[in-house]
Amino acid sequence: MSRTRSPTDSDLAGGAAAHDDPAVASPEDVIAPDGGALESSVLESMDTAAPASLARGVAAIKAHWKHAPVGPGVYRMIGADSEVLYVGKAKSVRKRIASYMRPTGHTNRIARMIALTASMVFVSTATETEALLLETNYIKQMKPRFNVLMRDDKSFPYIFLSGDHWAPQIAKHRGARARKGDYFGPFASVWAVNRTLNALERAFLLRSCSDSYFENRTRPCLLYQIKRCSAPCTGEIDAGDYAELVHEARDFLSGKSHAVRDLLAHEMGEASEALEFERAARLRDRISALSAIQGAQGINPKTVEEADVFAITEDAGQFCVEVFFFRTYQNWGNRAYFPRADKSLSQAEVLDAFLAQFYADMPAARLILLSHEIEDREVLERALCERAGHRIEIAVPQRGEKKDLVEHAAQNARETLGRKLSEGASQEKLLIALADAFGIGKAPRRIEVYDNSHIMGTNAVGAMIVAGPAGFMKAHYRTFNIKGEDLTPGDDFGMMREVLRRRFTRLMKEEDRKSALAQDMPPEAAASEDPDAFPQRPDLILIDGGQGQFDAASTVLTDLGVEDVAIAGIAKGPDRNAGRETFFVAGKEPFRLAPRDPALYFVQRLRDEAHRFAIGTHRARRKKDFTKSPLDEIAGIGPARKRALLHAFGTAKAIARAALGDLEKVPGINAAMAKLVYDFFHGEAGA
Repeated sequence: MSRTRSPTDSDLAGGAAAHDDPAVASPEDVIAPDGGALESSVLESMDTAAPASLARGVAAIKAHWKHAPVGPGVYRMIGADSEVLYVGKAKSVRKRIASYMRPTGHTNRIARMIALTASMVFVSTATETEALLLETNYIKQMKPRFNVLMRDDKSFPYIFLSGDHWAPQIAKHRGARARKGDYFGPFASVWAVNRTLNALERAFLLRSCSDSYFENRTRPCLLYQIKRCSAPCTGEIDAGDYAELVHEARDFLSGKSHAVRDLLAHEMGEASEALEFERAARLRDRISALSAIQGAQGINPKTVEEADVFAITEDAGQFCVEVFFFRTYQNWGNRAYFPRADKSLSQAEVLDAFLAQFYADMPAARLILLSHEIEDREVLERALCERAGHRIEIAVPQRGEKKDLVEHAAQNARETLGRKLSEGASQEKLLIALADAFGIGKAPRRIEVYDNSHIMGTNAVGAMIVAGPAGFMKAHYRTFNIKGEDLTPGDDFGMMREVLRRRFTRLMKEEDRKSALAQDMPPEAAASEDPDAFPQRPDLILIDGGQGQFDAASTVLTDLGVEDVAIAGIAKGPDRNAGRETFFVAGKEPFRLAPRDPALYFVQRLRDEAHRFAIGTHRARRKKDFTKSPLDEIAGIGPARKRALLHAFGTAKAIARAALGDLEKVPGINAAMAKLVYDFFHGEAGA
């Protein structure tokens, strides 16, 4: 069964469900069982009945329909500017494409999508399961505007217990599972992982340091002193006893928590009877740490060992999906998502599209509990089972503890969405207050804040943060490495001019390109931009600086001919006191806002976020320079040869002083490479 519905049922779909209106022929009625051509009379009726606004799109779809696969596959609808508008899958791609060629019955969003379509691309797959996986990958990569999209696709953190060292390390992990070992999770937040890791270190005394740090220890570190590590690095515990600790930790994280606690309690009793009170106290502390893990997880199920629980709610045209993770009978946290989806979609349809993207790059629990029945449940089950190598069940529970878990997730979803809508209303009020304070005609939809960071002109970076009605838009943040060779080190005004010139030159080129493409499109299609889309051009620019920075920014925009963007400068108050900032706006004398003005607090938040982002970027670049080696600049010296040279000589300075004959003796360095290294350090690289 196909995951998406017909355009008559869904804005995001294009399915081949049966139609209630007998006057509209379904694709199954007009396509031969073997996937043959439509009857010419039917095609002619489609042409004559199609509205003018859809004629070009329908013609483009019809031209590609002839080459569409008969079997399962994935299709992409592409606009005139090569933008991927929609990615879909179908059990029969040709039948699905035919549903877009009907003259009537489309929702407004699907009609706009058809009008924008200039071409299509097809990919055949062996099964519908493969089509689902491929469709999910395309959606995550291309982010088509007519699909349901996850707004937050950050990977989840895990607890990692290494398996490639005699003294395994326990650590936080996020990303690809390239290293050998056991991964436990997912946890909903880094906070939950850190809290659990701290308790596990106290309970099992496993090392958390890196292998390189471990190998170079000559005495126990502070973690041993505060009883959070058994110090296998210096032999404070032998290999056998440490392996036993690792075994207990693995059992605990694998679901045998009660057995581990009972074992520790038994050992504590034996130690107490033998009058080994210090050992008994250590075991007591370990049991207490385990109790902290189990007791701090919130609602812990009694009959559900492992499950992912999803509940969706909708209000005011916005959707919220709340996800809870249960592992080893423990609640490992929850996370809320606010997928971008058309308002006409049902909650079940949004949840259906969301799940495939959610599991695109993370393993699923053996049991997945949902608040709504989804159309594509069987296909998704098969896909997840094939990937995991074991059975995975997707269910909508009707009674018992599983039903209670789903209802608890649904309640959290409703409360989370309510808070978000309330915060959005407050954000709108702040934007209106900001517009009044700076004399802007309407509340800005996009605010860009700029700041520079450097030390005496070195590692200079410019930073741009973006805010709007939904708060900080971190996906739109940008950094600029200052490149101007004619800039005087430390010239903040010149840096600001360079950053703004680069930003708006690129923006104007992009706008010109879109304008040129729009001229070749039908008027209806050109005017069908999504009104809810976040704008690319700012309504207001905030500059972290006084009159000089404000003048520099104004000059750049004037030179580029940008006249519809307001600019404001923010000068810090005397002694850099917050609340006494001076503002510079065109056409006004410098002014201050009242100390308790909400607009002032809002501007301070924006400025502080820009400052944080700029400082963080500068520090990252400076740290990279600190760790940079001269060997990195020698062509042909990769990680392996660099490692061999450093192993032989110790430091880059020693390599620079080495004789040519000594360089040739290094394993993996031949005579030609040794000559290249020698010439680089002795000024003969270009000779």
